[in-house]
Amino acid sequence: MVKESVLFPEIIKSVNNIGGNLRGILLMFVATICFSLMHALIRYMAGELHPFQLAFFRNAFGLLVVLPWFIRYGLAPLKTQRLGLHAVRSCINVMAMLMFFYAVSITPLAEVAALSFTAPIFATVLAIVVLREVVGFRRWCAIFFGFCGTLVLLRPGFETVSNGQLLVVLSSCLWACALIVIKILSRTESSITIITYLILLMVPLSAVPALMVWSRPSVEQLAITAVMGILGTFGQLLMTEAIKAGDTNVVMPVDFFKMIWAVLLGFFIFAEVPGITTWLGGAMIFGSITYIAYREHKVRQMGPVEGVSRPVDH
Repeated sequence: MVKESVLFPEIIKSVNNIGGNLRGILLMFVATICFSLMHALIRYMAGELHPFQLAFFRNAFGLLVVLPWFIRYGLAPLKTQRLGLHAVRSCINVMAMLMFFYAVSITPLAEVAALSFTAPIFATVLAIVVLREVVGFRRWCAIFFGFCGTLVLLRPGFETVSNGQLLVVLSSCLWACALIVIKILSRTESSITIITYLILLMVPLSAVPALMVWSRPSVEQLAITAVMGILGTFGQLLMTEAIKAGDTNVVMPVDFFKMIWAVLLGFFIFAEVPGITTWLGGAMIFGSITYIAYREHKVRQMGPVEGVSRPVDH
């Protein structure tokens, strides 16, 4: 197994004297910028290339970020006894990515950002069912509050739920499934191995649907998709490092900046103006996942006491 070491030594060295939580906040802040810019580029390029083709380029150019690992670690990141589970996770991720990329191409960026926050809520429910994790009354209330926020944003019965909105929710469900697989993998695999296999396997998997809608890209289009792929992978790795560096309940609230960037980019580039229900629903969903993260952090801090089972979250 690859040692759990810092993924970005050059970046981390420059902020080594900063406390863990502050370092985590800064890294997460930069990650939100990377993700938001990637989403804007997807929306911009969707008028020229099919979203499935964009998903392939995002994965292919994302390899540029992880190639230095092989120079540093050799083939160590590929050592695993759980190749099948890595493949399952990659298949789930590809399906989620295809849905998400298509949704971004037809849905206002602010709505995409708000609805994508539902993934941790779905993951919490799946953890209860699949991993038999114990969740108390407070977190159940937070889950219910988050789903209410989703209904506020979608307004079923008052407006027709768009295909784009539905695809974001479905992709969030799949992301949640992937998060459960990651939890299982993380028991024996390093984060470097998990991410390396994800990217390596997603390139050929995403190539299949891309070939079905393939059109020859120009040099300019390749350059933009290269930036898109690097931003996506870089943001993913920064987010991983941010959660390592700081407490989850401190770092995760910074993720709400994705909503702010989405509103700004949507307004200035695509003339999108989000309604009050988008803000309200997004805030409710994000408040829910922030509280869930806080409660999980508190329960982990309690830890198991000898002879006594871990206290249930009341």
